[in-house]
Amino acid sequence: MKLSVLQKFIVLEAYGQKKTDRRIFAGFYAKQKKSPSKKDLVNVITKSLERLIDKGLMVGFGQRTKDKWFIKEVALTPLGRRVTKKILGEQRQLPFKKARKPIIKN
Repeated sequence: MKLSVLQKFIVLEAYGQKKTDRRIFAGFYAKQKKSPSKKDLVNVITKSLERLIDKGLMVGFGQRTKDKWFIKEVALTPLGRRVTKKILGEQRQLPFKKARKPIIKN
């Protein structure tokens, strides 16, 4: 199952906890030099959470209005725990920049 870097971060943060508050997931952008605006940050995290819920990896808790859900907390499902264990077993990608190939002139 393909997951984005943000989705992997969300799943790893929720692993080992019963319920996780969604405000913790904003820490993903705290490490970056140029983070998105607060409005964009909320939208991106919400979409990632909704996609994880649609895939069956998480369950959302919150309030429901006539039109939409307001997700306050999330928890991993058994499938989500299995996927997280698989992610933890994978080798992480190091933040090296790819070296350019030298130009050889004859």
